[in-house]
Amino acid sequence: MAIELDRDEYIGHLEKAAKLKDTAAKLGADFAKDGIKRVFLVGCGAPNREMGAIKYFLDRDIKTVEFYLYFPAEFVHQAPAKLDEDSLIVLASHSGTTPEILETAEFIKPYGCKVAAVTQFDDSPLAKAVPNSLCYGKSDHGYMAKFILLLAFLAGFVKEAEDWDLAEKVLENLELLPEILFDTAVLNDKRAIEEARLYHEDDYVMVLGAGPCYAAAYVTCVCVMMEMQWMHTFTGEAAEFFHGPFEVVLPDVPVMVYVGEDESRPITERVIRFCKKFTERLIIYDSKDFEMKGIDKEVRPIFAPFVLEAATSRLMEHLAVWHNHPLSARRYMWKFDY
Repeated sequence: MAIELDRDEYIGHLEKAAKLKDTAAKLGADFAKDGIKRVFLVGCGAPNREMGAIKYFLDRDIKTVEFYLYFPAEFVHQAPAKLDEDSLIVLASHSGTTPEILETAEFIKPYGCKVAAVTQFDDSPLAKAVPNSLCYGKSDHGYMAKFILLLAFLAGFVKEAEDWDLAEKVLENLELLPEILFDTAVLNDKRAIEEARLYHEDDYVMVLGAGPCYAAAYVTCVCVMMEMQWMHTFTGEAAEFFHGPFEVVLPDVPVMVYVGEDESRPITERVIRFCKKFTERLIIYDSKDFEMKGIDKEVRPIFAPFVLEAATSRLMEHLAVWHNHPLSARRYMWKFDY
């Protein structure tokens, strides 16, 4: 059996991040008071995708500040021309030791940019390299803890910069998120056990999402199925499904679709309509099926990708048991320099 969920342990790993949300919001507001015109969100893998999920809503709503999303290696090698003293660089890394992130922290020094970081420990190389760090402490749920602090930081920033009308609701609702994530994981466990039984022999799974929910699709596919289970999977934007990927959908091909509550929802609904015709193995995770007790309806779309990630995390854990392959196992990562 997969490790059973322990409420106190689960929520405890998110507790510090939740307590720091107001500190994070104030730090964001202080940066906005400095007249920041551009924000560069920089991270690898899962941190990059969760930044992208937040950026979706900022791009939708914010007119006076530009937001950019980069993988750190691309950021350093491209050296964006708009980098200057009016730029804010936000770096995110769970371990605080990611080489590309540390290279970025060094790279930006000559540009006079403002910089902030979100990471696990205040004695990590990243926290030491950046004057303004938000550290959520030891956590087995760093993806969620990081999201809480990134969202609070950016909500505080845009509240000050442009009086974002959702900022206060976001910050209030963040207090509820740890409990909601735990409840979601527990309530989805029975379904996850059955899906793990049905799909554990499949080496190929297509995982799709649109808008902010592409973050959930990417993290599930790349950061768990590929990295942690060594499965030969594919992830893609649902908006591009009909420009190549749909050609490999067959009756026995599993297709997993994450559906949110934002403006991108019709994109995934179109994908689902197609897949219902051409595969018998369609897995749909729709955020509307999850209660998110107490969350304001305007905030639900922002939280949706992470609630869905909490739900399907149980599927990944049960798959790991069927595969006899712990989620901590790696073939190359951390084994040598590369």
